[in-house]
Amino acid sequence: MSRQIATFAVVGVVNTATYYGLYLLFLTRLPYLAAHILAFLLSMIGSFFLNARFTYRTRPTWRKFLLFPLTNASNFLITTAGVYVIVDVLHAGSRFAPLLASAAAIPVTFVVSRRIMLPKADAVPEPAMHR
Repeated sequence: MSRQIATFAVVGVVNTATYYGLYLLFLTRLPYLAAHILAFLLSMIGSFFLNARFTYRTRPTWRKFLLFPLTNASNFLITTAGVYVIVDVLHAGSRFAPLLASAAAIPVTFVVSRRIMLPKADAVPEPAMHR
C-alpha cells in the first residue's frame, strides 16, 4: 500500500503539472472555469492510464475507464468549489487558485480510485482496452 501511495503521489504531481499547463494555456482564450473544466477532463484521461500502469499495475479496461471519472467526481467538486471561492469570494486571483484548491481533494481521490482500479478478487474478468 505504501508503494501505491508514493506512486499515486508521483502520478499526481505529473497530472497536476499537466493540468496546470493546460489550464494556463486555455486561460489565454477561455474564462477561468471553462479553462479549469477542459484542463481537468484532459488530464483525467492521462491520469487513468498512468495510475493503471504505474500505481495499481492493472490492465486498463473499458469498465475501469468508464468508472474512473467517478474517482475524480469528488476531486472535481472540491477543486471547482475551491477555485470559485478563491477567485470570486476571496478575490485571490485565478492563476494559482487550482493548485490551492486541489490539495484538499487528493486523499479522497486516492481512496476512490483504489476501489475502482483494484476491484475485489471475486469480480468477473473484464476485457482489456486495445491500443
